[in-house]
Amino acid sequence: MNQVIFYTRTQCGLCEDAKITLKLLQDELGFAINEIDIEESDELTERFGLMIPVVELDGEILQYGQIDYFTLSKRLHEKTR
Repeated sequence: MNQVIFYTRTQCGLCEDAKITLKLLQDELGFAINEIDIEESDELTERFGLMIPVVELDGEILQYGQIDYFTLSKRLHEKTR
């Protein structure tokens, strides 16, 4: 099973929207979601602070910032086949 890494932070509206999108796609494609709060790591905050939320699979960032269903769905379908 593929594992999507979802970088997020607390009190982030875009992150909440992205999480809903990921859950919808998870039901369709059957991948695991590993949610990581970047505020728990200085390194992650420095790396992703302005990009949040970030969706990553197999070390590749699939989408960040404004996550939309259609773009993310296309990228996940390409990577999980």
